[in-house]
Amino acid sequence: MRDHTPTPDLVTEHPERIHGYAYGTDEAADSPLTMEDLDRLKAAVWLTGDDERALRDAAEILADQADDMVTAYRARLGDQPWLRAYSGHPDGTPNPEYGAATKPRFDRWIIDACTRPLDQDWLNYQHEIGLRHTRMKKNATDDADSLDHIPMRYLLAFTAVVITTARDYLGAKGASPEQVDRMHSAFTKSVMLHVTVWTRPYVGPDAW
Repeated sequence: MRDHTPTPDLVTEHPERIHGYAYGTDEAADSPLTMEDLDRLKAAVWLTGDDERALRDAAEILADQADDMVTAYRARLGDQPWLRAYSGHPDGTPNPEYGAATKPRFDRWIIDACTRPLDQDWLNYQHEIGLRHTRMKKNATDDADSLDHIPMRYLLAFTAVVITTARDYLGAKGASPEQVDRMHSAFTKSVMLHVTVWTRPYVGPDAW
């Protein structure tokens, strides 16, 4: 599917300018997972070569919609006070500076989920993202004044919103229903793979 205007190389489009974006750098934590662990997780979600090609097509469609997607996610979170609290001040008041600091990384994650090779750098940065949801690193990247831990139950539950709403964005530029199905299936697998790795800091190795 290449019937729309190509975007620039999405992997190398200066993501290093995003504050706190530590992909491929020493700032990212070393993942405790091995490449064998990753291969088994890829097999578990059934991420295939065709899925990886579909994700590249999805990236071209989502590249200029990522900011809108994250805005919609944030609006959904904001509708629920018990979720909104994790991006606000501890007293429950809004913390727009924290939201503004984290949003470019969230935007970039949508593109990364479609384009990044699944290698050691990928493992390390996903572990870093997981840590940033927990007491081990939440707020540290942005020196934020906010609640210091997002419960794993909400991390998992909100994944449904990310996955289900992606279909409308994938269909927004004229792709056929079959193409949307293909890309959405691949995006679902990619998101589930990411979130699964993010859960590793929440539990010990035996439980995980």
